[in-house]
Amino acid sequence: WADARAELPGLRLALMALLLALAANVGVGTMVGSFRATFTGWLDQRMAAELYLNAESPDQAARMQDWLEARVDAVLPVTLVERDLLGQPGRIYGVVDHATYRDHWPMLEQVPGVWDLLHQGKGVLVNEQAALRSGLALGDPFALPGGALPVIGVYSDYGNPEPQAILGIAAFQARFHEAKALRIALRLPPEGVAALSAELMRTFELPPDAISDQATIKAFSLQVFERTFAVTGALNVLTLAVAAVALLASLLTLSGLRLPGLAPVWALGLTQGRLAGLEFARSVVLALLTAVLALPLGLMLAWVLLAVVNVEAFGWRLPMQVFPMDLVWLFGMALATGALAAAWPAVQLYRRRPADLLRVFANAR
Repeated sequence: WADARAELPGLRLALMALLLALAANVGVGTMVGSFRATFTGWLDQRMAAELYLNAESPDQAARMQDWLEARVDAVLPVTLVERDLLGQPGRIYGVVDHATYRDHWPMLEQVPGVWDLLHQGKGVLVNEQAALRSGLALGDPFALPGGALPVIGVYSDYGNPEPQAILGIAAFQARFHEAKALRIALRLPPEGVAALSAELMRTFELPPDAISDQATIKAFSLQVFERTFAVTGALNVLTLAVAAVALLASLLTLSGLRLPGLAPVWALGLTQGRLAGLEFARSVVLALLTAVLALPLGLMLAWVLLAVVNVEAFGWRLPMQVFPMDLVWLFGMALATGALAAAWPAVQLYRRRPADLLRVFANAR
């Protein structure tokens, strides 16, 4: 331990590089993992319907709804208008009263009986972006065309930069008579999706992009997510490689300077193999201690990325989740980095000629 403490000034810069690389791995890995877990759960809630249709005109949408009534469990028309909200372009939706929304809509905050109040026209739901940017809380008035309504719920809306609001269908139609539902969500058994899709395309001569099923939408969304964050894995490996090279360079530089300290120990009876093993173990232990210090720093970085940077950049906040296996991987990477950097200096010490160690005593006084 005294020997390791004496060597710290020479290894300080390399260990700092390793500390920052490991902390960045923890921070970014925790952020991406939290985003992936939250985004997957959010998709399961928002994409609850098994099939989605896009009509070309209000007349076609009406004919589709009449045709579908006896063939599916529920027909949920999605009605919307584009209006300025909070001084910027946004969307206002009108939703029907159905269990799909009550059971699956991802709410962050809500008053008791939120869905009953919504369909009675006594409030409005806003997305997290609108609530954060304007500092809205439950009960605050939210300006809408036709008059303000109190905020009775805030829902998560990841990936969307625009403010949104949701009204019950009756309140929506009273304010926006001209709005027509061109998008329709359908609830039906999953095994019947393929057959109904084919029948819809034959009956209404729909183009392929007019029908989207739940599984395809989720798969595409997750594919985009993985592509977006694929570069983070490469950057993590790159930063650790740079830290390993810095540690290797420091250890190689110090190996020649350490001979005056190692030669007396060798002369007292420790073999070169034992000395090489101790040098190797010392470097690995220092790397593991660096990982222990990097862990809280990395978790703090993850919290800043999720709770501060993400809110300022995108207008929504992700809940932070810690993944124990990622932390195990951190210590494994620290161990591997220290071992790879210490291996060559240890081999050099093991292969060094005894004459090199004896030469240390040539000028002894």
